[in-house]
Amino acid sequence: MKKTTAHFMVLIGCLFLLSGCRFIRIEDEPRKPLEYSIVKSEDIPQELKTLIQEKKEKEFQLTYQSEKDLFLIKGYGLQMCGGYSISVEELGVTSQAVFFKTQLIGPSDRKAELSPPSYPYIVIRTEYRKEPVIFE
Repeated sequence: MKKTTAHFMVLIGCLFLLSGCRFIRIEDEPRKPLEYSIVKSEDIPQELKTLIQEKKEKEFQLTYQSEKDLFLIKGYGLQMCGGYSISVEELGVTSQAVFFKTQLIGPSDRKAELSPPSYPYIVIRTEYRKEPVIFE
């Protein structure tokens, strides 16, 4: 009797768990480009500047909301020289998520020889979105 009850409970538990699960493939949906602007250092909110300073030693990704704006930040951590730039490869949205893809571009050989270590990062501003952000 105890084995039958235990088997029944396991079966009920499995059915309960499987009934609420489904897979969503967010990569299959076409992405709509979002408008954005790159934020200059002097225009970054102070609270956000503090967060960037705390995290700049290592690679990081942040989102920050301020009133109607959404800030997306991608930092590349300590680099042994300066002269790096960052390009925004994509900022797009689907019904499931916002996608943010950047690329770190290395310095020219001359800039690399003459500059101290740096902490490259980029801050962009876009309209606030409720979807989660996926950094690629």
